[in-house]
Amino acid sequence: MCGAPKQGGVLDGIDLSTQTVIQGSVWHDGAPVAGAYVRLLDSTDEFTAEVVTSPEGEFRFFAAPGPWKLRALAAVGKGQRTLSAEVGLNETTVAID
Repeated sequence: MCGAPKQGGVLDGIDLSTQTVIQGSVWHDGAPVAGAYVRLLDSTDEFTAEVVTSPEGEFRFFAAPGPWKLRALAAVGKGQRTLSAEVGLNETTVAID
């Protein structure tokens, strides 16, 4: 069976001195969006990965350092955010219009 790991929560056992973690949440009208699809795109807009947000609207990706784009798609709309990830924990919020 294939599936995304549990989103959000603690990072027990993850060495943030060597790993690049991009995590955050998706929000719309002041509330978290559960079940939104969050895509991770590289600097050329090439699809890299996708996860579904948790009931609390949380998502997490393990990536390489560098520029990334997050694109959220949900029944209530879509949103986008760019960031430059560094080794360690990179937290962000994607707002849906």
